[in-house]
Amino acid sequence: MSETNSIVARAKLFFDGVGAMTYFGIRFFKELFTSPFEGKELLRQCYLIGNRSLVLVGVTGFILGLVFTLQSRPTLLEFGASSWMPSMVSLSIVREIGPVIFALICAGKIGSGIGAELGSMKVTEQIDAMEVSGTNPFKYLVVTRILATTLMLPLLILIGDAIALFGSALIENLKGEVSYLLYFNKVFDALEFSDLIPATIKSFFFGFAIGLVGCYKGYHCSKGTVGVGEASNTAVVYTSMLLFIIDFIAVFITDIFVEI
Repeated sequence: MSETNSIVARAKLFFDGVGAMTYFGIRFFKELFTSPFEGKELLRQCYLIGNRSLVLVGVTGFILGLVFTLQSRPTLLEFGASSWMPSMVSLSIVREIGPVIFALICAGKIGSGIGAELGSMKVTEQIDAMEVSGTNPFKYLVVTRILATTLMLPLLILIGDAIALFGSALIENLKGEVSYLLYFNKVFDALEFSDLIPATIKSFFFGFAIGLVGCYKGYHCSKGTVGVGEASNTAVVYTSMLLFIIDFIAVFITDIFVEI
């Protein structure tokens, strides 16, 4: 009986959290279209989020292209299909692997950072001080960060994809003596707008999820300094789960449109 009560309590807590986060997201859209608009803070957050994550995304993309090509090349050579390497790598990275991997990397970097930053402001009562001074802390702190992650993540993913393809081309040039011009000609022959558009659209949702969860966990942080660590940790865990759910829904919808 106690185990049943524990399961019910956990389920209730989970759905309470989902409801609270949904309300948090609805409030974001409400505040987004009401004045005043924090344009300077939005630009500052876009710069910070993009600049601080660019090196990490670039290094990850380069290693992703190297490893993926090195692992796939022997199998394609065994079947005499090494000429398919540029097409296979480009489609795999652009459609699925790139957006998911880079979003997970940014979830750990950006989501935890936002959760820790807002959590620290919450426990030190800086957010309460902003409310007392007449400033809207939700618009200044939350709306700008969610919008910045939504706008910057697609750009980071596109840059990461390009660097990953360069890493793959480097391996093909060294191992298979394929020129960079020939490699990228095959890449662009294989890619179509139907490959880029779904990946780009879902990357906006990835960015929104990272910003939403990170801001929610930080904005509702409690338990003092211990709560800051919990907010940062749970932001990464919840965001990672949400990214996989969004990716599944996006792939499912895309598959339906392809069949039609």
